[in-house]
Amino acid sequence: MKKTILALLFTFFIGFANAQDDKVKTAFATSLGYENKTNYALAISKIMEVYSSTSYEMNLRLGWLHYCAGSQVDSKKYYKIAMELMPFSVEAKFGYIYPLSVLNEWDEVANQYNAILKLDPNNSFALYALGMVYYNGKLYEKAHKCFSLLVNLYPFTYDGLHMLAWTNYRLSKPKEAKQLFNRVLLLAPNDASSLEGLALIK
Repeated sequence: MKKTILALLFTFFIGFANAQDDKVKTAFATSLGYENKTNYALAISKIMEVYSSTSYEMNLRLGWLHYCAGSQVDSKKYYKIAMELMPFSVEAKFGYIYPLSVLNEWDEVANQYNAILKLDPNNSFALYALGMVYYNGKLYEKAHKCFSLLVNLYPFTYDGLHMLAWTNYRLSKPKEAKQLFNRVLLLAPNDASSLEGLALIK
């Protein structure tokens, strides 16, 4: 008798779990459909119908949808939950940077890029983006470190060479800047920015 009851309970819980899984899948599918129509409010509402605070996927998606909807404070909140649920997630940190950038919270943006680079030291996107944050903040020594590492990883790629050239120029290193601007012109012969840099050095 006890075995029969246990078997029935097990079957019930399995059935319940499967039904919940189906609801979640349907909610995500419907939410994606609304997102494709840029109806972010309805896309959000469909996830909230099945929301679980312990679901990494739901919180990540809500972070993205709120960002798209222009609700940056809510976007931060859900991305933060996603990061807490999976501390080694690089994608959640990249996501968190979206609302931070809109809100001009550049110190925290830099912190997140540094956190990403601790997990993935050769992440080229994070190196370039962090370098740009430092460059735009006129922290040229820090920018130089980022762009130098990027150029060591990708020695003949436009973005790294171009920004390392300008950073050297800002650091009053005209010889290095000139060499780098000329390397950029091998990739992009009529690059206006590099030609401008060379004109300034002359």
